[in-house]
Amino acid sequence: MSMHLVPMLPVRSMPAAVDFYRRLGFAVEQRNDQWRWARVALGDCRLMLDESINVHPGAPRSGVLYLYPDDVVAYHAMVRGNGVDVPPLETTFYGMTEFRIADPDGNRLWIGQEGAALPSAAPDADG
Repeated sequence: MSMHLVPMLPVRSMPAAVDFYRRLGFAVEQRNDQWRWARVALGDCRLMLDESINVHPGAPRSGVLYLYPDDVVAYHAMVRGNGVDVPPLETTFYGMTEFRIADPDGNRLWIGQEGAALPSAAPDADG
């Protein structure tokens, strides 16, 4: 048996969510403005963004999506270069070099790579 998982995130504005995820490097695979739904992809990662399931827009988002880029240092720099406000990279107690952000709807994204070294001269190493 084979299976794959594609999370569907509730969003207040599908166009705004698509714009945000494009700045994270995702491309639109499918989009239906009438349904207020889109599917975006980055490598093997897929996400659906859907206004129709956002029943409680003000409710806090308790789930976390963990994204694993091949090079978290380069990805962090790319996302920052695309205008996303990102915190400095940190190395966690569990050995991941990561940064954490939320999308415009409060869906939490943790982005990291195991064992990646923090850049010694990068501007974010000092915060």
